[in-house]
Amino acid sequence: MILSDNLLLKRQQGKPPVQVGMIGAGFMAKGIALQIIKYTPNLRLAAISNPHPEKAENAYQQAGVTDSILVGSPEELDRAIDNGRPAVLETPEAMCCSKKIDVIIEVTGTIEFALHAVLQAMENGKQIILMNSELDATLGPILKIYADKAGVIYSNCDGDQPGVIMNLYRFVKGMGFKPVLLGNIKGLHDPYRNPETQKGYAAQYHQKPRMVTSFADGTKISMEMAVVANATGFRVGKRGMFGPTCGHVKDAPGIFPLDDMLRDGGWVDYVVGAEPAGGIFVLGYNEDPIQQEYLKYYKMGDGPLYTFNTPCHLCHFEAAFSIERVAVLQDPVMTPMGPPVVDVLTVAKRDLKAGDILDGLGGFDTYGVADNATVCYADNLLPMGLSEGCRMTRDVAKDAVLSYDDVQLPPDRLCDRLRDEQNRHFAGQLSTQ
Repeated sequence: MILSDNLLLKRQQGKPPVQVGMIGAGFMAKGIALQIIKYTPNLRLAAISNPHPEKAENAYQQAGVTDSILVGSPEELDRAIDNGRPAVLETPEAMCCSKKIDVIIEVTGTIEFALHAVLQAMENGKQIILMNSELDATLGPILKIYADKAGVIYSNCDGDQPGVIMNLYRFVKGMGFKPVLLGNIKGLHDPYRNPETQKGYAAQYHQKPRMVTSFADGTKISMEMAVVANATGFRVGKRGMFGPTCGHVKDAPGIFPLDDMLRDGGWVDYVVGAEPAGGIFVLGYNEDPIQQEYLKYYKMGDGPLYTFNTPCHLCHFEAAFSIERVAVLQDPVMTPMGPPVVDVLTVAKRDLKAGDILDGLGGFDTYGVADNATVCYADNLLPMGLSEGCRMTRDVAKDAVLSYDDVQLPPDRLCDRLRDEQNRHFAGQLSTQ
């Protein structure tokens, strides 16, 4: 991360802590709660919402907080904050409408549910941080428009791969290199994994099988790299990205086509099986012969393509940085720069039959692949983030990409209306990119 710790300390000196609301109380949210409560004195986790309030209580308890109180209205929440009582909510509405909450971090991985909360929070002047690449990849560009109109910051998060990649991208670019590939490192990619095959692994790490499935089948990395693309303008080199096998990330310059990356202005992509596992990388181009001599001396290789990598991403440990950057410095970690650049398409994981109702991200029915947004727009393809609950109107073979013509959407979803608005708002750019 590009640290601004001294500036943060200076800005916050003598001021009350930032009041934070968190939507979600799952595996990642519990880690964020622990990090804020025990290790981030400039922040106060004032409220946690979850449809099962006992899970929010448990998130507090894991961090050593035992005096949380259940509240139901903005007024009750504001009184709890004034009295120093951490609050638990069954729904996020009171948090979004509170006069005391400064910033909200959304950690559910949902689309429709999260969207309602994020828009309501924006309307009430809350700064928004997403640890929810699924929502950001699907509707981030139009949500940035809404945030600008509301005068609030809309940002993705440090810690998860998109934020860590963005920090390294800024670092590499700031040194005068031309970043040409923004890369993720993936341990496994099997698009046919499902909640049954991943059940044991999920139980081992106290995660949900569907979430772990979205990691294994490639949907999650497609969402993450779409977020990176939309924040930088980088594209994918082909549908699904290349995703080559690689022994060590330092070998990456030799397995991606430099001329094609330069021609396209940069790609987002990934490698499979590389060390350091769990890391991310950026390939930076530098053709200055004097700089190349220095870089050779610094053991960076002969160039002109150089690998920069961060060996890990520490998710909840780093998430608190995002809250401070947004709330104290008004510095978003990353945000869409304009129209959608990359989308995540819906692909059949099995032969689908007319009448089937799709089970969405991390399920048995479909997986997501990244493609350039112009293709999705031109071919009327179904975004993976909107696939859950869609009813198939005709048979589709395994590995076929689904279009809107293949499905009937669930009735009256806000996410569909906002996606239509996003398409209309950026239609001119999507049809000419």
